[in-house]
Formats: sequence, structure tokens, C-alpha cells
Amino acid sequence: MVLDYSKWDALELSDDSDIEVHPNVDKRSFIRAKQNQIHQQRYERRHQIETLKYERIVNDGLLERIDALLASLQSHEADATSGPESFMMQALMDSSGDPAKDQPPKPPEGVYTKSEQPRYSQMMASLVDQVKHEVAETPGDWYPNYVKGVEGHRTKVQDLQKDLLQKLNELEREEGSKITSDSIHTGFDKSSVSKEKDKPKPPERKRAETVEVLNPGSANKNKLVRSDSAQSSGADADVDEPAGEEDKDDDQAEASELGKEFARIKIGDYKACLEFISQHRELVTEKETDGLLIEGFNAQMDGKGVYAKQCVHQALLLQYCRSLGRDGVGLFFKRITTPGHQAQQVFLDDVNNTYTRIKTRTAEIAKERASNPSSAADAGAGVEQIQLHAVEPGTEIHINIPQPNSTDEVEIKAREVFEAFPPGLQRALESGSLDKVNEVLGKMSVEEAEEVVEQLGEGGMLSLEQGVIDGTTEEGREKLKELEREAEREKQGNGKPVEERLEEIEVADPD
Repeated sequence: MVLDYSKWDALELSDDSDIEVHPNVDKRSFIRAKQNQIHQQRYERRHQIETLKYERIVNDGLLERIDALLASLQSHEADATSGPESFMMQALMDSSGDPAKDQPPKPPEGVYTKSEQPRYSQMMASLVDQVKHEVAETPGDWYPNYVKGVEGHRTKVQDLQKDLLQKLNELEREEGSKITSDSIHTGFDKSSVSKEKDKPKPPERKRAETVEVLNPGSANKNKLVRSDSAQSSGADADVDEPAGEEDKDDDQAEASELGKEFARIKIGDYKACLEFISQHRELVTEKETDGLLIEGFNAQMDGKGVYAKQCVHQALLLQYCRSLGRDGVGLFFKRITTPGHQAQQVFLDDVNNTYTRIKTRTAEIAKERASNPSSAADAGAGVEQIQLHAVEPGTEIHINIPQPNSTDEVEIKAREVFEAFPPGLQRALESGSLDKVNEVLGKMSVEEAEEVVEQLGEGGMLSLEQGVIDGTTEEGREKLKELEREAEREKQGNGKPVEERLEEIEVADPD
């Protein structure tokens, strides 16, 4: 097979290393001078091409108006007896065309920047003036001389168009004969997207009707509390709560079978991790991260330290991929596999710190069991918990979060107390839901929960306010009647007036 290399002869090289220069001439200076010369010639050539193209466009518009002027002169030949001045003025007005198209198109960038382009009406007026001067110097009848003069100018513009076209073709041919960096383009490109296989939907969970009790932790045993352990403490409140649809379920997050399989991949085998995530993109969720953290906590309780650290590593890996955005998976593995990248040290420090906290907490729980064996036996019978509830009827507990940028000294101290709480408790307080706060308190031991409640009270984050009963709804009217009946019973029992009891309740006006 014969290869034709002739097309490479058109390469325009400005820094050819094989060039030979005179010994008295600096080679680098010569190459830079040649580079500047080539770039300057290329710029001037392209600028001239743009200028010629624009001039041809303007001349085409001028030719249309000259043709219209000739047609007007020929159509009004019978009116030539009125005199040349009024006749030419009338013909010029008839051939002016649409006033909106009187302005020529805007020139390209860098073309005719020093002078303003005249309008077509100005060009035609200048042409008529030139014809008048020519006719004035020519004896004979003025009408045929005017027509002949306008036709002569049209011929000049047509010849100019031919010259411009010829010069434009030469410049474009010269520009196309050189292969430069601007000539590089994508000749062929292909991309493919792998579509995930359709997977069967998991069966929907059926919710069983349950009776709401004062202490839900004693009725339904928390899954974070192992069957052979005492009540979990505040470290459990540091685990992220599942968001979205999972908040509607009473069950806590737990590692799926797919997540457990992912946790068996050894630390440092990022190639296997990337392949596994690419095949199972549903792993990159907050629920899987929480489940693996809980799996690691339970494994550490069972003495499986290596597997526990793998769970923590994979859980934080999924969390980092999710937090980096849409392309977080590719971005994370690109950074973590780059030798010497700072992201690798930051990630491993986070893994070690999280695992150290879990290891320390499990050791404390094991020590508590050893010192109080009866607590494990009594765990199945129910665990004592601290819960927040408004005792006085008609009142509600409101949560007040101290502002981070406050200048008040009291609120600054309260903010410091708030930021010292575990992240899970902070999120529960920020949600403003008393149920979520009780859920976090239920995961703590009694001593820790009491300390947290005391700090909440000292920091002014809990306030007792009167409730508002909406008297416009059926439910509000029933509640109001119930309070009246209760007040009547109290009156009969201890002689307390009804008005004194009802004054504590604020009722919304039905109007």
C-alpha cells in the first residue's frame, strides 16, 4: 500500500527545530521573529478576507438601488420635460425603497472601525450629484445623458465587484493551502452510555396500626440497642438519621445485603470499589451510609475490629461520593488514587477518627456490662428513658435555637452549648420537632439525657407556651368542650372556679 504524504507539505511551522541560521544570528531570536511574521501575515490575510466580504455585501445593496433608479428614470421618460432637478429628485425618491433597510449591515469586528459607514440614501445622493456634474459638462439633451451617467456608475460598481471577488478567491485559496492549529477539528467522535438493568422493585412494607404511648422506646425496642446490651448512649445520637421517605418508617436504618457485600472489600482496593459502585449506583444513598456505620458499630461490639473498620471506610466513601455532587463518584476516585493528593490524607484521617470514636464507645459499653451484668438481663423488659412532654394541659414545648451570629452574650454562650451537642441532636433541635428530639434522647442513657435536658433549659432552648385552640374547626370545638368538662369536674372536686381554669386557654375567634 502506497501512502501519500504530500498533504503534510502544506504544514506551516513557525518553530521548526531543524532550521539552520547563520552562526552570527541567534537561533531562538530568529525563530521568534519568524513566528511573529507568520502570525502577523495570517492576521492581516484574515482581516482582509473579512473586509472584502463586507464590501461585496454593501456593493450588492448599492447595485439594487442603482437598478431601481434606472427603472424609475425609464418609467418616467414622458415626464422629462419638467426639468432635470425636479425629475431626478422624483426618480430618486421613487427608488429609495424601504427606509428600514437604508442602513447597511453592521461590519464585522475590526472592520471599518475608524469611520462610520454611510447610509444607502447618502450613497445614492452622492452618485446623483456626480452624474449632475458630468451632465453639466456634456452638451445635448439632458435626459439620455443622465441615464447614460447612471449606467456608467453601475458598470463601475459591477467591475469593482468582479475585482473584489477575484482577490477574495486568491486570499481564501492561500489561507486554505496552509495547515495550521486552527485547522484541527474532531473528525470522528463516539460516546456511549451504559443503561442500568431494570431491577425488581422491593415489596412495599405494610404499616401496622400501633397505640401511641408516652414512652415509645419501652414498647418498641430500638434496633440500635443490641439484644445483649444495655441502653445506647449519646454516641448513637451522632449517627445520621435517614432522610426523605425513611423518616416515615419507625424502623432505623440498617445495612442491606448489597451494602454488607460492599463492606467486605478490603481497604485500599479502590479499583474494586469503583467497579462495584458502577454496577450498583443505588448504594450511593444516605441510608446505606447509615446502615454501614451501624453495621460497623455492631461488628466492633462483637470483637470484629477489621470488619468494623472496613464498614466505616466504605460508609464514609459513599458519603464523600454523594457530597461531591452529580459526578462525585468519578471525582472522588480520581482524587483518592492520585499519588500525593491531599484528599487521600483527609479521607483516611476522617476514617480513623470515626473508627476511633466507635471503638472507644464500644469499649465503654463493654465496661458498663462487666460492672453491671443485670442491666443486660433487664434490657428485654424495657429501658428507662428521658422524654419531653408538656404536663400542663393547653401548653406546648417550643424549641428555640440560638442564632450563630448574635452579639448577645447570653445567646453566644447558649450557641456554644448547642454546638457541643452531637450532630444528631443538633439536627433534631433545628427541625423544631419535639418527637425527633425525644427520639434522640431515647437513644441516650438516663444520665446523659438528664444532662442534655438540663443544658437545654439553662441555654433557654426550651420554652413552655400556651397552646391555641382553633374554635373554627370541629376538632377545636370538641377539645374546648372537653376542657370545659374537665374544669367542671375540678370545680366539683376542689371548688376551683371554671373561669380561672379557662383563662389559661387562648381560643381562636371563629369570626
